[in-house]
Amino acid sequence: MSRSLKKGPFVDPKLLKKVAALKSGSDTVIKTWSRASEISPEMVGYLFGIHNGKIFVEVRVTEEMVGHRLGEFSLTRKFVRHGGKMQKELEMKAAETQKAQVAAAKAPAKK
Repeated sequence: MSRSLKKGPFVDPKLLKKVAALKSGSDTVIKTWSRASEISPEMVGYLFGIHNGKIFVEVRVTEEMVGHRLGEFSLTRKFVRHGGKMQKELEMKAAETQKAQVAAAKAPAKK
């Protein structure tokens, strides 16, 4: 459910202070635990370290991200691929065929 329009977007005040203290485009990471904060236009160009429960995931904010929440760009669950022994064998065969194709493309063509 979205936030009421009369309340406005939620942005952590501490986070806004940290953004105001830095200059745009700097490579300093702004660490935050506030995953619920919305990305405002003032945050574009900064590098954020968003906590996912275990580590800080570094995310550079772009114009397309404005209006989204910070937590959307720092996933909390790690996807472990499906399959098992059979899937691993299929992936290895695919990798070998791809290597063979690359090697064939690099070899000079004979006339």
